[in-house]
Amino acid sequence: MRKLKVGLVQQSVTSDLSANREKLANNTRVCATQGAQMVVLQELHNSPYFCQVEDVNNFDMAEPIPGPSTAFYSALAKELGIVLVTSLFERRVAGLYHNTAVVFDKDGSMAGKYRKMHIPDDPAYYEKFYFTPGDIGFRPIQTSLGKLGLMVCWDQWYPEGARLMALQGAEMLIYPTAIGWESTDTPDEKQRQLGAWQTVMRGHAVANGLPVIAVNRVGHEPDPSGQTNGIQFWGNSFVAGPQGEFIANASDNQEENMVVEIDLERSEQVRRWWPFLRDRRIEAYDDILKRFCDK
Repeated sequence: MRKLKVGLVQQSVTSDLSANREKLANNTRVCATQGAQMVVLQELHNSPYFCQVEDVNNFDMAEPIPGPSTAFYSALAKELGIVLVTSLFERRVAGLYHNTAVVFDKDGSMAGKYRKMHIPDDPAYYEKFYFTPGDIGFRPIQTSLGKLGLMVCWDQWYPEGARLMALQGAEMLIYPTAIGWESTDTPDEKQRQLGAWQTVMRGHAVANGLPVIAVNRVGHEPDPSGQTNGIQFWGNSFVAGPQGEFIANASDNQEENMVVEIDLERSEQVRRWWPFLRDRRIEAYDDILKRFCDK
């Protein structure tokens, strides 16, 4: 059996970027000491979720790739002998920035990167102000532990990305995330949002016969503008198997380091039982390339 131990680091952040990074490193070390061969960090983990406001000064936090953060996380991956999945604010050139996930292999080398494709623009999630949509596409990243179908947060709502990763041989789907509740949401609405978030990714697992790893941040982050009451990030980082079954699920209000064992050979068996890729009617899907099919 081909087993993989994956560490998920669910943590809160502060405005102290250096302290955040050291905390991430320490939590990653904890996962490694518990046997994690790969560790996945949350979206934009170096800093608070700055997209609650539109402020040009926040571009000062962006870094080139390679740059200081990639050097730091590369050294950490090499030190621990793990594959490390990170999420960074990339400065490509002045005026051109991306929300970019970077993967480091066990020797510290950069295995690949993914630029977030779907960019939201909602109250308190003003990402279109900061990020240019990705131009790399949905391409799995080959590592020494397997082929990673890596996407970021808002991408998790789109089945097309998950399918394209699966069609190119991804062995798992990974989503670093930053999502939470607004204080005025009712308890029922909060549960509907959380349920939808979990369900859509579990659906990607089922439809593609692949395990899914989602790592969210946790804790309250205030709105710097004071226009809202900030975001309560809902945690609930989880791992689902290729039939959508929960393998592990973190809490909604606590920092947690989880190390979860995934059976990568199970996808083979599940796809034999449910051969969805075999039965796809690819000759009938042309309209998927349209924004909307008007009558």
